[in-house]
Order: sequence, then C-alpha cells, then structure tokens
Amino acid sequence: MDLVKDLPVVFEEFAEQRRNSFLAIKEIKDKGIPVIGVFCTYFPQELALAMGAAVVGLCSMSDETIPEAEKDLPSNLCPLIKSSYGFAKTDKCPFFYFSDLIVGETTCDGKKKMYEYLGEFKPVHVMELPNRQSEQGLQLWKSEIIRMKEYLEEKFNVTITEENIREAIKVKNEERRALKELYEVMKADPVPIEGQNLFKVLYGSTYKFDKARIPGEIRSLVSKIKSEYEIEHKIAKKPRILVTGCPIGGATEKVIRSIEENGGVVVTYENCSGAKAIDELVDETNPDVYQALAERYLNIGCSVMTPNPKRLELLDRLIDEYKVDGVVEVVLQACHTYNVERIGIKRFVNEKKGKPYIGIETDYSMSDIGQLNTRIAAFIEML
Repeated sequence: MDLVKDLPVVFEEFAEQRRNSFLAIKEIKDKGIPVIGVFCTYFPQELALAMGAAVVGLCSMSDETIPEAEKDLPSNLCPLIKSSYGFAKTDKCPFFYFSDLIVGETTCDGKKKMYEYLGEFKPVHVMELPNRQSEQGLQLWKSEIIRMKEYLEEKFNVTITEENIREAIKVKNEERRALKELYEVMKADPVPIEGQNLFKVLYGSTYKFDKARIPGEIRSLVSKIKSEYEIEHKIAKKPRILVTGCPIGGATEKVIRSIEENGGVVVTYENCSGAKAIDELVDETNPDVYQALAERYLNIGCSVMTPNPKRLELLDRLIDEYKVDGVVEVVLQACHTYNVERIGIKRFVNEKKGKPYIGIETDYSMSDIGQLNTRIAAFIEML
C-alpha cells in the first residue's frame, strides 16, 4: 500500500474492494485455483487455505434479488436468507458464479432449509454446527471440521496435511492480529477516524484473497492513522457507540451512516463484521490442529448458541475498553435468534453495564431511513 496516498483515498479503496474483487476472482478461477464460497464466520477458513483455495464471502446484503427469491421462499423470512438465495437463483453474484463449492453451517432454521435449495445451483456442503458451546458440542464440531477436510480432499483430489493446516493457522492469526491493531485505534478519545471508515477496511479486507499480504497493508494503514493523529486529530469528541447484533454490510451500512450523521461515532463493532470474527486467535501451540480450530470457532458468540455467554463476555470487554457511551443493536426483520436474544442484551447493557441501549429492527430497503434517523438522533441527543 502506497503511504503517500491520503487516508480518505485508502478508505475508499477498501470500500471498493468487494467490487474490484469481481475481476480478481475470475483471474483466480482462470488459474485453476479452487474457489470456495461461504456465508458465515463459523467456517474454518484455514482448511481452504491449507489446500491453496480462495475463500470468498457470497452476496447476501442487498434487496436487489429479494423479489425473485420470494417466488420460492416465504416473504416473512429473514432478508439475509432471501438475498442469499436470490443472488444464487438469478446468477447476479459473480462470487457465487465462480465458486466451485458452497459451504454452509446449521446455524438458523431458515438457512438450513435454504441450503437445500442452493444445492440445485451449486455443490453445497453443510457443516453440522452444534447449538451449545459444551464439551459434547466441541467434540461434534471437531468431527465436522475433520469431515470438512476429508470432503475437500475428495472433491478437489488434494491432500491436506496437518502441517499445511498449521501454516494456514499462522497466516490467519497474523491477519487477525493486524485487524485488531486497526480497530484498537478507536480506543483513542477523540477517535482518529470515523467508524464508517473503520468498517470499510474491516469489511473490504474480507475480499482480499492474498491473506499473507493483508497484515502488511493493514499495519501500514495503522501507522499512517497514528502518525496523522499525533500531528492533528480531525474528529471532534462525540458520543461513543458500540454496534452489535446481526451481520451488517451493504444496505445495513445505513445504520452506521445514521449514527455518525446524527452526532455519534461508532468506536467498535461487536457483530461478525467486526470483533466477533477477529477477536480470538487459534491456539498455535496445540499439537491437535483440529481441536485448536474447533475450540476457536465454536467460541464465536452468535445468537444461534443456547446459552450464549461468549457474546456477553465480548460485549462486556468492548464496552469497557472502548469507553462506550451507548449501544445500538441491529436486528434484521424475521431474524428470530437475534430478535429473541435482544431482551437479554438490553438487560445486560442497561443493568450490568449501566449504559443506554437502543434496538433497531430493519431490512435491506431504504424505506425506513427517515424513521431510523429520527430514533437514532433522539438516542444520541439523550447521551
């Protein structure tokens, strides 16, 4: 990354990374490199990296293809599921088009059934994710990771050695460390950058396929942010907001914009577009690579887990470390697991942490922008 570029230019490059990757994924495919399409942070990417495959997040955060999806799926279904299916059905997602394999996990009921229909368009392998972070659940998840590895070997006619996996673990851990260094710049008060720009980098980096290069690029960016901050920080002191809840990106970035256009600044993202996917490393010292992967990935605090203490542990830490003034939870319409868990999160934030909380229920349309701005503006004014 060229450090002579202004920070706004760098942020926009990351914002455009997903679009730029449309061409990159075709070039990868033309080289004969396998492409694996994924939807969820539970997929242990180290397995794909160990066999030399490219991993890409599939299109699922726009209402563009939802009308076509609703011809097959119920209209009162989570928009993420409808969008995922719609992009596959209409062939409007280049990442889906170039994928040799789609990997799903048994997270929510809607996704589980949707994966059955996806199998009509592409080969789909579904990993059986346990719904409890128990010892029995851990053993199930370890066996599923081994089954996934064996499936990849058979499908692509490759051998994935434990040494390959260890090397991939190191690569992914280094990427996580660098991204943590990035979002930890937001611990400063006032913050050095806007939360929208932080999100552009976090989200955009997932569409960079050369994982070994990411740490260097991110650390160069962190160095530039810090050096400019020391000279003159340009962001005024504002109420510090934590965003939690459903995955955000694409259309749901409207919530981030609403927060920051109405006087707040997003200092940290707990959801799987942020800290949830990066916070914990895989134990590189564990001689059992499958156990190490299983422990790290099963510890993700998603609302599909019952109970879900890991989410509260991460929220607890982030609220303290980032000096959070208020919490905004984003829940997609008809996302039952996050919607039901909302009352528990509200109680935790209000009663244990003594912080204000607001829940935002939304979808991928822009029809609620006015209401969104009104509610968030009132929330931030209260802070």
